[in-house]
Order: sequence, then structure tokens, then C-alpha cells
Amino acid sequence: MPSPYRALFAAPGSKSFSAAGLLGRMPLSMMGIGVVTMISQLTGRYGLAGALSATIALAAAAMGPQVSRLVDLHGQRRVLRPVTLFALTAAGGLLLAAHFGWPDWVLFACAAGIGSVPSIGAMIRARWAALYGGTPQLHTAYSLESVVDEICFIFGPIISIGLSTVWFPEAGPLLAACFLTAGVFWLTSQRATEPRPHPREQHSGGSALRSAGLQVLVATFVATGAIFGAVDVVTVAFAEEQGHKGAASVVLALYAAGSCLAGAVFGLLHFKGAAEGRWLLGICAMAVSMIPLLLVGNLPFLAVALFVAGLSIAPTMITTMSLIEQHVPRAKLTEGMTWVSTGLAVGVALGSSVAGWVIDSAGAKAGYGVPAVSGAVAVAVGFLGYRRLSRPVLQRGGSHEHRSEREERHVA
Repeated sequence: MPSPYRALFAAPGSKSFSAAGLLGRMPLSMMGIGVVTMISQLTGRYGLAGALSATIALAAAAMGPQVSRLVDLHGQRRVLRPVTLFALTAAGGLLLAAHFGWPDWVLFACAAGIGSVPSIGAMIRARWAALYGGTPQLHTAYSLESVVDEICFIFGPIISIGLSTVWFPEAGPLLAACFLTAGVFWLTSQRATEPRPHPREQHSGGSALRSAGLQVLVATFVATGAIFGAVDVVTVAFAEEQGHKGAASVVLALYAAGSCLAGAVFGLLHFKGAAEGRWLLGICAMAVSMIPLLLVGNLPFLAVALFVAGLSIAPTMITTMSLIEQHVPRAKLTEGMTWVSTGLAVGVALGSSVAGWVIDSAGAKAGYGVPAVSGAVAVAVGFLGYRRLSRPVLQRGGSHEHRSEREERHVA
């Protein structure tokens, strides 16, 4: 491991909470695809399988920020353990309902309950921010976390699909639940690195989403999430049209591998100047990288195109996390990070749904128009909101205070 990454783990407890975060994040890439595989195998109803996966994603989008807001208010241990137990109970109910053929409404109720799974990535990034806030090491830490995210998305679906198809249908979601249990309870047992809660600051100022800069980031990442959701669905359909459906997992793994590689390199670099300029450049790069997909004619070309497209993902996500720290009061940092994940989740649900409709109507190749259009929307939102991003808030306790406002008072 290069020395900047090795230096991160000089802080006591950092290795343990990072390892716990890896375990706890695996369900992010395993649960949805595991449910799809399980339901399609047990019932043969792909429509039901997709609807349940979308229910989990939308429920997570609705509940995730609220759970993170409670974490900022009361601390990780007090909130994560009961919330995780609730999500595990719902997951167990879904497995039993699917196995014994219970009514569909039970499946949907349990799927909605699984959406209460906490955003472990936000919890780990909040711990890094508590350790290295305001130092160059935080950029490296956020880069490391983006690499960990991509590792989960490279191996999680392969493990989940493989277990459910080779062992028994419920195996993928069951292992995801085991990872969640181990990760959360290991993480919350580590009290020394847990960020200090901010009950007083949380009661003032309302939600983190009141920040104009955060609103721009979330809106942009709804469109970005639509890119991800559409690419996943269309790639599976394209591989099936080519007669190699199983190759879709390898092609999508290369997409994540490109992001993983770029994130690792990006973490070794140190930048000067405003982060919002790099962020906008990253959004534009993501949009442009979707254009070659419109020209794909075979799976090898698609694999290369997606690997190249993945190179812009992690650097953009890393810069986004840095911008959140600038635009959200420290007392609401976990909530702010989760709002961006929420935007992504909503976008994934929208992108996959629209892509499925386009595939049914015009074929898989035409489906790549959905991520191309989504990328254009992301660029448009980014340019329109750029001025809001250029006015970061000053971190003074838990309060919002814009730089320009402080300067005005200083002049006065």
C-alpha cells in the first residue's frame, strides 16, 4: 500500500473501524441483486423481483437521511444497533415469505423495512473526518473509502448471485444480512473513534438539506444515479442479446474496477484551487464517457468502454465528499453525506426503470441512450448550481455561516 494510505492507519483504531466498514458495506451491493436472484429463482417472476429491489432502494432513500440525522444527534452506537436489528428482522421476514410463498404484500412490507439499513459508508467517512478534518489526509481517507466502495461493488454481486444460484436461492441475501450484523456491531463496539454527537446544534437550523450547496450536489447525483442504474440494466440486456448473459457480471465488474483504480491514484494526488471546479469537470467526464456506449457492437468493446467510463466515477465521488464537508455544518455531516447517497439511490431506481422500458420498446442498444441523457442532465444541473457551490459555509461548531457573510461583517 502506498505510504499516504499507510499513514492513515497510524491513528489508533483506524484499521479496526475501516475493516468493520468494509464488512458492513457489503450488503449495499449484495442485497438488491440477491433479492432479484432469489425471487426470480423461487417464483420466476422477474417483474416482482425488480419491484422488490426498487422498494428496498426507495425505502433506503427515504429513511437513510433520517437515520443519519439521528446518528448526528445521539451517536452511532445508540442509533445503529436498534435500526440494524429492525432491518435484520425485516430481511428475515422477506426470506421466510419468499421461501414459504406468502402473499406479495408481505414481501413488499419486509422489503420496505430493509430500507432502514444505515449508510455505513457515511458512518466511516464521519470517523475519518473526526480524525483528519481540515488536513490533507482527509482527501486520502475519502479516496480510500471510494476504493472500498468499488471493491464491494466488484465482488458483492458476484458472491450474492453465485451463492443464490449454486447453493440455495436465499443464500445471497442471507450472507448480506450476516455481513451487516458483523460490520455494524463490530463498528459500534469501537467507542474511541466514534464522532461526538451534536444534540444542541442539531436542534438548530433544521435539516442539512437546507444548504444550497448540498441541494445542488443531491440534485446532480439523482441524474448520476440514473446513469448507474441504467448502465446495469442495459448491460445485462445487451449481454443477453449477444448470447452471453453471464458475461454481464464481468463487464460490470470492469466498470467498477476502472473506478477503483482511478480512486486509488486520485488519493495519492494533492490539489490546489477550488474543489467545485474539479467536481464539475468530473461530472462532465462522466457524461462524455457515456457517448461511446451508444456505438457498442460487441461485448469486448463494451467492456473497454465501461472500464474507461469508470475512471471518472471515484474521483468525482471523492470530490463530492470534500464539498459536503464545506457546505454542511460539522454537526450534520453524517446526514449530509447520506443525502447524496439518497440522491444516488433515487436516481438508480429511476434509471433502471426508464432503461427497462426503453429496452422493451427498442432493444438493449437503444437503452444506452438513457445513461447518455442522464449524463447531460447531470452536467446541466451542475452548471446551473455552480455558483451555489462556490459559496461554502464556514465550519464554526454546528452553525451555517457563509464566507461572504463573514467578510461583510468583518468589513463593517
